[in-house]
Amino acid sequence: MTRLMTAIGALVMAATPVLADDFQERRSADDVATTMDRLVAAVEGAGATVFARVNHGAGAASVELELVDAELLVFGNPMLGTPAIQDDIRAGLVLPLRVLVYGDGDGSVITWETPDSMFDDLEIEDDAPYIERMNGALDNLTAAAAGE
Repeated sequence: MTRLMTAIGALVMAATPVLADDFQERRSADDVATTMDRLVAAVEGAGATVFARVNHGAGAASVELELVDAELLVFGNPMLGTPAIQDDIRAGLVLPLRVLVYGDGDGSVITWETPDSMFDDLEIEDDAPYIERMNGALDNLTAAAAGE
């Protein structure tokens, strides 16, 4: 049994860096709604389009289930996303971009999947210029959401 637990622990530790690279996060001292409002303002201020703001917490409450306060923002800019979809139409399955903000008792956590990871199984070159631009946009927008 000890060997099994050691093996499982080693597998989890080996997988952790991969998982950490797939998602990024930053913290906000503010509640979810305030943080999300700042994210929306930053996205719109950058000239991108907000397609949806999904309140997961309200959805859960509507069916009498409990969930931490959590909202998802779906947004994009065709100047960034279209070249990815031109390179591989399946990129339309992972675009537009999405950022999740959820409460954790100490403010909010802002989290998103990295474009590198989103496009990992697609026929998109790792060094496609729009990937770097998307990473930069996500970094800037989430920093604004965090109040940095």
